[in-house]
Amino acid sequence: MNKNWLKVFIAAIIEVGWVIGLTHAYDFWTWTWTVIAIIVSNYLMITAANVLPAGTVYAIFVGLGTAGTVISEIIFFEEPLKWEKIILICILLVGVIGLKVVTDEKQEQGVES
Repeated sequence: MNKNWLKVFIAAIIEVGWVIGLTHAYDFWTWTWTVIAIIVSNYLMITAANVLPAGTVYAIFVGLGTAGTVISEIIFFEEPLKWEKIILICILLVGVIGLKVVTDEKQEQGVES
């Protein structure tokens, strides 16, 4: 895995944090960290999309962020565990992994090159 795919995965992890922050922020500092997380997450995704196929990057970013957010809600915020959610998350992750597998690893020249 090259550093651009690593950026996408880190951006997706940070996305989980800022989505949770949007729901649970309650004062100046929690809102500040939420905004910083939004900026960093989107920056990492955009810089990766300058080199990798943008559609694939965005789909993987959103898919992993969605799965991570639902799993975090179940683990940390006592959201009811429904098998339907788990099955749908698994289907989503299969799609995300499939996109990663079929995407050509050959890097294309981005705007900055």
